[in-house]
Amino acid sequence: MKKLLPALLLLCVACKQKDYNADLLIKNAKVYTVDGNFRQAEAFAVKGGKIIAVGSTDSLTGVYNAKEVVDAEGKAVYPGFIDAHAHFYAYGESLHQVDLTGMQSWGQIVDSVLSFSKTNPDGWLMGRGWDQNRWKVKQFPNKSKLDSLFPGRPVVLERVDGHAFIVNQAALNIAGIKPGQTIPGGQIETINGKLTGILVDNAMKLVEHKIPPEDYEQTKAAFMDAQARCFGVGLTTVEDCGLDYPMIGTIRELQNSGNLKMRMYVMLSDKPENFTYLFKRGAIKTPRLDVRSFKVYADGALGSRGACLLKPYADKKGWNGFLLNTPAHYEAVAMLVASKGFQMCTHAIGDSANRVILKIYAKVLKGKNDQRWRIEHSQIVAPEDVHLFGDYNIIPSVQPTHATSDMFWAVDRLGKERLKSGYAYQQLLQQNGWLPLGTDFPVENINPMYTFYAAVVRKNLKGKPDDGFQMENALSRKQALMGMTIWAAKANFEEKEKGSIEPGKYADFVMLDKDIMTADGAELPNVKVLKTYVNGEKVYEKK
Repeated sequence: MKKLLPALLLLCVACKQKDYNADLLIKNAKVYTVDGNFRQAEAFAVKGGKIIAVGSTDSLTGVYNAKEVVDAEGKAVYPGFIDAHAHFYAYGESLHQVDLTGMQSWGQIVDSVLSFSKTNPDGWLMGRGWDQNRWKVKQFPNKSKLDSLFPGRPVVLERVDGHAFIVNQAALNIAGIKPGQTIPGGQIETINGKLTGILVDNAMKLVEHKIPPEDYEQTKAAFMDAQARCFGVGLTTVEDCGLDYPMIGTIRELQNSGNLKMRMYVMLSDKPENFTYLFKRGAIKTPRLDVRSFKVYADGALGSRGACLLKPYADKKGWNGFLLNTPAHYEAVAMLVASKGFQMCTHAIGDSANRVILKIYAKVLKGKNDQRWRIEHSQIVAPEDVHLFGDYNIIPSVQPTHATSDMFWAVDRLGKERLKSGYAYQQLLQQNGWLPLGTDFPVENINPMYTFYAAVVRKNLKGKPDDGFQMENALSRKQALMGMTIWAAKANFEEKEKGSIEPGKYADFVMLDKDIMTADGAELPNVKVLKTYVNGEKVYEKK
């Protein structure tokens, strides 16, 4: 009889397991489903990584016997947040470089690089995040201090917007850059005939091509570190805007092995080899990876004066910025991408760049359509051009924290009158009735709460300006939440599989410690993620 007991117990356990009709049940929650009616619920059931039922706690607990039951105790639950424009891999890389974000002077930056070099004695010295607009003297730095400290070791420090480098002479020597050298769509700065180390936009590529590539273990570490940070702030899908095709194989390998659980929407960069790769293979679609679009760059950034403007910069006489390529190139790419049925997503900051791309898109798309071609950033758009977004169903993909990061110095670049047509999210939203939101991280912080706060309250983290920045273009809380969930999914053609808590969709969701739909505006940046789930699996829990 004693020998029979273990067998009988195992049999009973097996029988009980067969009675489970759900893997997970969330109950007693305040669930923002973000469905077509923006309904709230109390509970939902998950099986096989997908949501199978949504309703009240009483109705679902009476029907579903789940392997795991989570009592939310009244906490708010939302669809997993989607960042509609980010640089996921670059962010992971930045976590292994000198972090220069928020530093208040060039001297502080040099000290940080020197300190980092002592614990990282080998290879190129890489860093990112500097912003001269934060300094007392708001001018580009000069490489002289880097030259004296690192005469033989190349140093490359990337500006916060990713559109300018400051490099030392060792890096310039390796790249073969000489005083007086020019490059289309870029700037090699010289003063009094001497190189300053500042490289803007296409000039950066001269050095980038000389930087030794990371090996597999370094690449894996970048992805894993980025994933951990992103899960911790409630992101369940990220768009990586501008990778080269070999990275797709690495991503698939990491996802297939179970290491990389993050869902990714990848845009391939505007390069012939990337077009050849995707046109030959066709769109790539798995539950965690979607590759069907191309990232094109029209101009640079406002902070480094590379954004292409219709009229000169208010703080640099006779300077309009520049396009990174010719209009003929952008039209040729648009015709090619359209002929193959792929999505085109173009970075455009300045009003001139936006006009060029909007008109090319209009010419190729011809009228109303569902191609979901996008303009990334759409920061400064001439008032007379805004209607083109709606006329041709062109999607403006915007990043609310750019507005609150730029607002105090953007007026210097643009002047008060032109600034009024900048960061016009409410106006852009009205063109198509929806608007995807992102961060552009690591340019901005990865935290979706900062996105929500900037979109709704239009203040920086210090609560300035007191009345908010151009509040006529603030989004409602409902619009902001939709922009971070269902509208971001729609920008990726993925609204039928994610972006809301509905039966049949992936069980990607997040639980917060406060309800962002009702919390005081000043509290929003401090709202924390309690739990993050992807495919019904808990991938983060606050300790």
